[in-house]
Amino acid sequence: MKEFRSFLETDQFVITSELEPPKGIDLCKTLEYAKSLEGRVHAVNITDSPMANMRMSPIAVAHVVRQETDLDAIFHLTCRDRNIIGLQSELLGAYALGIKTILILTGDHPERGDHPFAQGVYEVDSLGLVEIANRLNQGYDWQGNELAGATDFCIGVAADPCALDLDMEIWRLNRKVEGGACFIETQPVYEIETLYRFVNRVKHLNVPVIAGILPLKSEKMATYMSRNVPGIHIPEWLAQHVREQGRTAGVDAARNLLAMLPGVVQGAHIMPAGSKKLVLDVLEGMDTKRQGTFFIGEGRSDKAVR
Repeated sequence: MKEFRSFLETDQFVITSELEPPKGIDLCKTLEYAKSLEGRVHAVNITDSPMANMRMSPIAVAHVVRQETDLDAIFHLTCRDRNIIGLQSELLGAYALGIKTILILTGDHPERGDHPFAQGVYEVDSLGLVEIANRLNQGYDWQGNELAGATDFCIGVAADPCALDLDMEIWRLNRKVEGGACFIETQPVYEIETLYRFVNRVKHLNVPVIAGILPLKSEKMATYMSRNVPGIHIPEWLAQHVREQGRTAGVDAARNLLAMLPGVVQGAHIMPAGSKKLVLDVLEGMDTKRQGTFFIGEGRSDKAVR
């Protein structure tokens, strides 16, 4: 298995997708989907109780995925459910299991999820957690006590290119990169112009940017995402296409955007949003095993994405 970090370090265009841990103990369907992504993506993100809906530990899922497939796993860690002691324990445990790439998030508030009366912890936000992970990389805990061995995490952070206050978003990214972040993964975008503007604002940070792609399967999904998911902005032209053509329009838009990304960003993160088949449709005809080249389209010959 090749670690995700190694792809980033060689400036290779990378593709990742996402696994949502089960609400229970059965990992069969999760592993089945992970295996269907082998050869199509470089790594899979493992979410941390997304939208504050309780799921199995992402560290456990990441470990099993790495054991049972050829895929590296990027585990999400939020600030919602653990205090500073717990966050550090989780990080050390993940590293001991060989999980070395993380995506750090503040996390959705519990009131959004299936345990609305649970108490969010939030002793730190994503800025603070980046610094905590980086401190572990230096061989010390948050209090400055020396560890019996340092970690070497590749730390990823999230960003919203459509943020209403983009200046604040860029300021926070500056802080995160100064604190030790190694790559940026964006919220879903639907227009290449949005990425052009964002990349121009963050190019001074000199870290890889991976663009989020969330294929739309229906008008209902587009409406729900726009109204309920922070950071999602669906342009009217795309909403109209999806209204008229359904999932075909959503898949085509995602594939077209994906084809335009090389040279603009260093990768794409394709999110299932409850429809694994949608991701597989977007990835159809792609091959990550042919010397880092992605072939898009019928016969895998008409367009090479490097």
